[in-house]
Amino acid sequence: MIPLDEQQVTEANGPLGKERTLPALHPDRKEERCFVPYKPPSEDSSPAEVEEFLEHGLFITEDLDWLLNLPHDKFWCQVVFDESLQKCLDSYLIHAPRGLDPSYLPSSPAVADMQRSIHRAVFMTFLRMATHKESKESFITPSVFGEIIYNNFLFDIPKILDLCVLFGKGNSQLLHKMIENIFTQQPCYYGDLDEAVPSILQVLDTILAKCGLQCEGATAFEPLKLSSHGRPSAMTMSQQELVDLVLYLCDSCSTIHAFLDIFPAACSTFHSHRFLNRLVSFYEMAVPDLEKAVRKRNFDDKSLQEDLWRRVCHTRRRMVESAHLVLQHTCLQPILEGSENTPTFVEELLQHFTTFLPEKRFLADYDEQFPVADDVSLLQQAFPLIDETRTTYLLQGVADAWDSVGRRRPQCRPQHAHSPGELDVQGAEGGAGAWGGEMSVREPGEGGETLRGADPVEDMPHKGDNGAACTISAGELESLLSHIKDLLPDLGEGFLLACLKKYNYSSEVVINYILEDRLHPDLDKLDRAMPRPVKKELPPVLSTRSNVFDDDEFDIFNRDQVDMTRVWKGRRKGESARELIDNKQHIAEQKERYLAYETVVDEVVMIPGEPGAVYTLDDYDDEYDDTYDINQVGANDLDGDADLFSRRPLTIPQVLRQGGRQTLLEEDNGEEEEEDEKDNAVKRDQFVQDPALLRERAEARRAAMQHRKGYGPEPARERDVVGKPKGQGQSSETLLDRRKKEAHKSRGANHNRRNMSDRKRNKGMIPS
Repeated sequence: MIPLDEQQVTEANGPLGKERTLPALHPDRKEERCFVPYKPPSEDSSPAEVEEFLEHGLFITEDLDWLLNLPHDKFWCQVVFDESLQKCLDSYLIHAPRGLDPSYLPSSPAVADMQRSIHRAVFMTFLRMATHKESKESFITPSVFGEIIYNNFLFDIPKILDLCVLFGKGNSQLLHKMIENIFTQQPCYYGDLDEAVPSILQVLDTILAKCGLQCEGATAFEPLKLSSHGRPSAMTMSQQELVDLVLYLCDSCSTIHAFLDIFPAACSTFHSHRFLNRLVSFYEMAVPDLEKAVRKRNFDDKSLQEDLWRRVCHTRRRMVESAHLVLQHTCLQPILEGSENTPTFVEELLQHFTTFLPEKRFLADYDEQFPVADDVSLLQQAFPLIDETRTTYLLQGVADAWDSVGRRRPQCRPQHAHSPGELDVQGAEGGAGAWGGEMSVREPGEGGETLRGADPVEDMPHKGDNGAACTISAGELESLLSHIKDLLPDLGEGFLLACLKKYNYSSEVVINYILEDRLHPDLDKLDRAMPRPVKKELPPVLSTRSNVFDDDEFDIFNRDQVDMTRVWKGRRKGESARELIDNKQHIAEQKERYLAYETVVDEVVMIPGEPGAVYTLDDYDDEYDDTYDINQVGANDLDGDADLFSRRPLTIPQVLRQGGRQTLLEEDNGEEEEEDEKDNAVKRDQFVQDPALLRERAEARRAAMQHRKGYGPEPARERDVVGKPKGQGQSSETLLDRRKKEAHKSRGANHNRRNMSDRKRNKGMIPS
C-alpha cells in the first residue's frame, strides 16, 4: 500500500478533458466551498437572533458533515489548503461557551440541539485531523503527517489547550490518545510547550499586578506618581475590571487543569518551570483578596455577584487539582512504579510539602481534597527508610494550617468528581484511527447527566451513611450564620441551620450549593425564609426526677403533710439505749410473715362456683412435670425408709421463737438424734457411696475369686534390700527386692520421675 503523501492522481483538466497527473495532496484538488465562522448564542436572544443562530449553525453542520464524508485524499486536501475551514474551526474553539458561561445553558431546546450538533461535528473533524492512519489503504507516513500538521498550523499549543477544556468531559481517554499521537508524530510540539509555559505563568503575574500584590521575584514596585492615591486592589478597581479579572483567571485555571489532566506527560514540562511554587504563592496572595472583593463589594445585580463567587470557588478547586496533578505525575507515580531513583522522588515530594507549610490557606485546601497523611503513609510503605521525625513535623504543620485559617478539618473526605463538563463527546464515528477499536459519540446531557456549574472546593459529601456529624460551639455556629447572611441576607436562619447541619457545618459549601441551586432535595422542600426554631424550655428538675421515695410517706415533693415524728437524726429524744435495744417491734412485724408459711396443704379442694375455683382437679397443667408419675421412685426399696415420704416440719427462726432456752435445747437435741439415726442407717439410694467401703468390697471380691481358683495369698516376707556385704554376692530375693524398690519408690518421693524418664527413653525422646 502506498501512503497518501506518495500517491499520484490522474484526472481530467480543462474543458477539453485533458488528463494530467498530480500529487494526491495538491491545492488544485481542493473543492471550492466557503465555511462560515461560528458565532455563539447570546444570553437573552430575541426570536430573530435565535433564528439567525439556527440558520448559521445549520450551514456549519452541513459543511462539516460534507467534509467528514469525503474520501481520505479529498479530506486532507480540503483541510490543508482551505483557509475558510481553519477559520471556522478556530472560531469555534475561541467562542464556544465554557462550562460556567451563561450561554452554556441554552434558552430553548432548538438552540441546545443545534449547539450539540455543531459541537459534535467540530470534534469529529479535529479527531480525523489527528489520525494519520484510518485503514490499511488510507494512511499517511507518520513523519510526513507530523510535518503536515505542524507546518500548516493544523494544531498548536493554544488549540490543544482549547480542545482539552471544551471536549475533555467524558472524552478524556479518546482525547488523550489524540493529543498523544500528535506529540508522538511531531516532537516539535514539546518544544513549543516548553516555550508556552512561561507565557502561561505570566498570567498569574499579571493578575497579581492588577490586584496590587507583589509578584514573585520582584524586588519592589515602581514608584507611585504623586497624583495616585495608592496601589490598585481588588476592592478599589472598577466593577467591570473585577469581573474581567475573575473571568480571565477562571478560564486560565480551568484550561491548565484540563490540559494536565488529559495529557499528564506535560506535567514534567510545567514542573521544570517551577510551576508549583508560582501557583502556590499566587494562591496564597490572590485568592483571599478576590474572595473578599466578591463578598464585600456592593453589586447592583445579585446574579452577577453569585456568578463571580461561583467562578472564584471553581478557580480555587482547579488550582489545587492542578498542583496535585503535577505532584502525582512527577513524584508519586514514579514511586508507585518502583523507579530506580525512588529515594530521589521521595525527597523531592517531601521537599514540596515542606515548602507548602508557610502557605496556610493553600495547604488547608489541598489537604481537604487530597489528604497529605495518605501520601505520607504511601511514602512510608514504598520507602520504609523515610525519616519519621520529618513526617511527623510535616503532619503537624498540616494541622497547624487548619487551625491558622480557622476551619475544622472534615472527618469525612470528599469524593472527588471530575470537573463539570463543558460538552460531552466521548468518541467519534468512522475510522478507528491509529489506535484501533470502535468509537462512539455521547452528546451533552445524555446518560442522565445534568449540565451544571463548577463544583466548589469544599464539596463535602451529604450527611448520610458515610457522612460524619460535626459538633461546634454556639459561638462558631453564630459566626457561620453571620458569614452566610453577609452574602445571602434574604435567607432565614432556620433554613441556614438546616443547610449547615446537612453539609457538615461548612459555610462555603452551603453558599456554593445555594448559589448553584444544587441543594439536597430535602433542603429544597424547606421554606427559605424559615426562622430559627425557638428553643424549648427544659422541664423543671423536680417534675422529671425519679427517686426511691416517690409516692411514699416521706415524699415531700408530692405530699403537703409529713409525719415528722417518724423523722429524726441519731437517737430519738427521751429514749435510752436500753429502750432502743429492747424495742422488738420489727421482730413482731416479721413474725406475722413467717407464720403464714406454717400452713402447708397437700391438696386443695376446689368447690365449683366459688370465685377462686378457676381450675378443677381434672384440668391439665402444661407447667407440671409428669416424668416420675408412673415410675415410683423408691417405692420398691427393701429398707422402706419412711422419712423419704415424710415432710420435715417448718423450722421457725430462733429470733421469732417463743419460750425459754430449755425449749431450744430440747429441739436441738431432737434434731441431733434424728441426724445420728440417719447417719447410722445404710441407705440404698445414696448418690455417692463411701470410697473406703467400695475398696473394701472390691478387695473381698478379689480374695474370693483367688480362693476359688486355688491361689492363696503370698506369704508375708520382709524385704531385704541391704543384702550381704559387697563382694560376697547377693541372693535372688535381694535383687528382686531392690528392683521392686527402684520401680515403686516414686510412690513416696521423686514424683514419679523414674517412670516418666523410662517412658521418654522408650519413645526415643532421650538418647540412650
